[in-house]
Amino acid sequence: MPDPTFNLTVLISGNGSNLQALIDACAGGKLPNARVTHVISNRKAAYGLERARRAHIPTTYHNLVPYKKAHPDSIDAAREAYDADLASLILKPGTSTSTSTAPDTTPSSSTTDPTHPTNDKNPTISQQPPIPHLIICAGWMHILSPSFLNPLSQSSIPVINLHPALPGTFAGAGAIERAWEAARTERLDKTGVMVHEMIAEVDAGDAVVVAEVELPRNEDGVYAESLEELENRVHKVEHGLIVEGARRVLERIRGESAGK
Repeated sequence: MPDPTFNLTVLISGNGSNLQALIDACAGGKLPNARVTHVISNRKAAYGLERARRAHIPTTYHNLVPYKKAHPDSIDAAREAYDADLASLILKPGTSTSTSTAPDTTPSSSTTDPTHPTNDKNPTISQQPPIPHLIICAGWMHILSPSFLNPLSQSSIPVINLHPALPGTFAGAGAIERAWEAARTERLDKTGVMVHEMIAEVDAGDAVVVAEVELPRNEDGVYAESLEELENRVHKVEHGLIVEGARRVLERIRGESAGK
């Protein structure tokens, strides 16, 4: 009996380089029997949406602004409504009012990136994305509340997040810059990257996989690396770790399915 194909939904907010790492891993066999079937962004200009389009993956733009307008007196109420609808568009495809785009399956020179494989080795993804087996937050700049997390947990769909820091350090935004400042002023000697299970507390879920990133000093004992240099090193680690984190969770799902 062939192994089942696992569907991944990826949440993004920006460039999408970690999304690209996942797309490449699915196409290249590092994530066997897996495919990215839906990319959701909370920012319309996120380049990751273009990466998804080039790989023929359906996308959805889910914007917080209408929810703020509907709840002008409570940002918490706006976020809870936004998160509940985000869960619904994943669990009940086709019910959302967010802007969705079907995959472009027409090959052309303007939409093909020769440096990256696409989903072409996998079956064509239908216009309505399937319910995923795993949700991956890859540079998703929005704190998810129980209004999102609880429905996914009740559906036994794990949610994991990539965060550029070691467990228990530099939670929230700006983690790389804060580690860089600590290396310069507090003699911090290492930072890192983790993939962790997502819970309501920011960047505090159990780690799936962790990688350390050294903060080396020169012969004078000075940490002289620029912020850009550290960011580039951390991003390279992220690209491998997000794939490894997804692989480990999919292995767990595969094992749980086999045991039923």
